[in-house]
Amino acid sequence: MSSTVFPEFLAGRSALGLLFVRIVTGAAFMLHGWPKIQNPFGWMGPTSPVPGIFQALAALSEFGGGLALILGLLTPLACLGLACTMVVAIGMVHLPAGDPFVAMGGKRSFELALVYLANVVMLLLAGPGVFSLDEVLFGRRGPEARSRSMQQVGPLARVG
Repeated sequence: MSSTVFPEFLAGRSALGLLFVRIVTGAAFMLHGWPKIQNPFGWMGPTSPVPGIFQALAALSEFGGGLALILGLLTPLACLGLACTMVVAIGMVHLPAGDPFVAMGGKRSFELALVYLANVVMLLLAGPGVFSLDEVLFGRRGPEARSRSMQQVGPLARVG
């Protein structure tokens, strides 16, 4: 089962790149989700057409999914929730309002939502890398897998 969800945990420089993307993207989602998680069923206001349960799912997705990305814990599930949240944000807010991809002068655009979507889709497809709790919990544990992982990390393996 874990080989279907986590086909191969990337190591070496790729793992460092994934770690950086996970931390930055996760922190951004947590910061966006923090005010929403304070009022999860009503953060969109009383006149919102979106039912409270869906507002709560979006708040949980952003805050909890961001934390999961930082930790590299249940990364595919976090990415799936975050991707759905970004698709809904683009489809329900930005496109109907006619927001451009990039706007000048501080006007609204869907650029950031699309960049977040691209990041979580990349992490969904590439996986969290070896520097993650997913690798600790679901990684291959055979001696040859451990040896291969350490060789791919290279100089980092000798530091600790």
